[in-house]
Amino acid sequence: MRRLGNLTKHQGNQSKQRYQCQNGPPKSAATHGNPHDGPPRFPPHSGFCLIPHHKNVSMTSAGSVTLPPCAPKSQSRKTTTPLPDYSPQSLRSRRRLLHAGAIGMAGTQLPRLLNLPQLLAADQQSARTPKSCIFVFQYGGLSQLDSWDPKPHAPADLRGPYKPIATATPGLQVGELMPALAAVSDKYCVIRSMSHRVPVHNVANEMLLAGSSTPRRDSPSLGSIITRLQPAQAAIPPYVWLQKFGGGAAPAEAAYRSGGFLGINSSPLLIGEQHLDNPATPGFRPTPFASAPDISNSRLQARRQLLNNITPQIPPELSADPAAERLHQLQNRAFSLLQSSNAANAFHVDAEPDHVRDRYGRHPFGQNLLLARRLVEAGVRLVSVVAWMGLAPNDRFVSVETWDMHGNAGISIFDNGWNGLGWALPRADAAMATLLEDLDDRGLLDSTLVVMAGEFGRTPRISRGASAIGRDHWPNCYSAMLAGAGIPGGTVYGASDETAAWVRDQPVSPEDFGATILATMGIDPRTRLSPDGFTLPASTGQSIFDL
Repeated sequence: MRRLGNLTKHQGNQSKQRYQCQNGPPKSAATHGNPHDGPPRFPPHSGFCLIPHHKNVSMTSAGSVTLPPCAPKSQSRKTTTPLPDYSPQSLRSRRRLLHAGAIGMAGTQLPRLLNLPQLLAADQQSARTPKSCIFVFQYGGLSQLDSWDPKPHAPADLRGPYKPIATATPGLQVGELMPALAAVSDKYCVIRSMSHRVPVHNVANEMLLAGSSTPRRDSPSLGSIITRLQPAQAAIPPYVWLQKFGGGAAPAEAAYRSGGFLGINSSPLLIGEQHLDNPATPGFRPTPFASAPDISNSRLQARRQLLNNITPQIPPELSADPAAERLHQLQNRAFSLLQSSNAANAFHVDAEPDHVRDRYGRHPFGQNLLLARRLVEAGVRLVSVVAWMGLAPNDRFVSVETWDMHGNAGISIFDNGWNGLGWALPRADAAMATLLEDLDDRGLLDSTLVVMAGEFGRTPRISRGASAIGRDHWPNCYSAMLAGAGIPGGTVYGASDETAAWVRDQPVSPEDFGATILATMGIDPRTRLSPDGFTLPASTGQSIFDL
C-alpha cells in the first residue's frame, strides 16, 4: 500500500515491504498478522490543528456560517478523549449547527517521480482529454469503521462485529462486507481523514455538495461549477442528477437543483422525482423523454415555432423579467433534449445485455450506476447518483432510504434487514466494483473521475438504545473514495486515530475535497465564479494531489 504523504518505502529481508515515516519508526505492512502493522501513524502534520467545540458560531443574513478563528496547533487526540453525544435525542433541533468549528487546511508534498518534461507532457495530454465525473452520494453517513477504516483492536463497544479483510493492495484492509471493492483496490484511493464539525444532515450535505464549510444560500454545487466551466455538447445535458433524496435529509434547493448564483443553465437534469422513476423499474423511460409516441420531430418543431410566434406578443415589462428569461432557457433546453436521439438513447438501459445489468444488480442503485456509465459514454460531463439502494423487482420489503443507521425502526445497523449494513453494503460494494471494472474495460476510467462520499461518518461508540443498535452522526473523522482520471490507485490519503474518531494526519476539509475534485477535472480551484465575476473563487481549498 502506498501512503500519499511524507512516506518512504523500504524492502525487508524476507520479501516483506517495510514502510518508514520520516518522523517515526518503521512499521510492518504485511497483509496478514496484526492489522495495526500497517502504515505508521504520523504526528500531526505541520499546519494541522484540531479545533475545540465553539459556542461563538453565527449565521449571516446571506446564509453563511461565521466560525471562530483557528486555535493553535495541538497534539494528536488520544483514545481517551470523550466522545460527544450525537444521538437523535441530542439533536433536538436539526436546524442548529452543533459544535461547529473548522479544520486548518494542510498541504502535503508528494514525491516527484518523473522528470519535468514528462510531467509537462502528461499535463498537456491531460488538458486535452475531456473528463467526466460520476459522483456517488452516500447520503445519511456511512460508518467508516465498518467500511473503509476498520479498527479490529478498538474496544468492543466501538469496533462492531465485522472483521477486516485484505485487499489487492498489500497493507490495505477494508470491512468484510466489501469483498468486491477489496479485489479492485488498485483502482482507487481511500481518504481516511475527511473532517468537519457539523453533525446535521442538511447543513453537512450542502457543505459536501458546494465544497465549502460555510456555503451561502445561493452557492452552486460542484456539479454546477464543473458544467459551467466545462459544458457538454449542446444536445446532451451536461449535468444529470439520478434519484431524488428520500427521508428528511435533503439539502436546500440551491445546493443541488437550481445552479445557485450560476443560474438555471447550470442546474442538473433531475431523473427520479418519484422513487419508481429509476431504471430498475420495468419499462423505465425518463419523464423528459416520455413524450407521446405520435409526436414526431416535425410536429415538435411546429409547436416550437408556434411558441416563438407567441413570445414577441408578451409585454416588454414581463419579457424583461429574469423569471421570463429563465423560462426561455428552460424551454430551449427541453426542446434540445426532446430532439436529441443521442440523449434519449443514453437513457435506454434496456439496451444493455442482461448479464451486464445483472452484474450491476437489478436494484435502483446498481441500475443508476449503469445509467451513469451510459451517460458518461454519451458525453455528459457530470452525473450525481444518490446511493439509495431501493428494491430489485423481486424484493418484497421496505428498502434502505439512507445510510443514516441509528437503529431506525428497531432495525440494528448490523442487521441483514432493510435498514442494516448487512443488507445494503454488500449490494453497494458489488455495484461500485462493477462500475470501476466496466469503466476500465471500456477505456473510460482514465478520463472519468469516480467519487464516493457522504456528508459525514458514524460515531465510533455504538449506541445501544431500547429498540435497536446503531451509530450516530460523526463529522470529525470519516472516509471517502476517489478513482479514475489519473487518481493514483492502491493508495491511502490521511490517517485516523486508533478508534477512527479523530484525524491523526492530513485532514481533508470540505474545501480541500471540493478543490481536489475541481483540480482533477482540470479546473483551477481559484477560478472566479461569484455573482459579480471576481469576488469569490470556485474553491478556497487545496487539492490533496497539489504538488
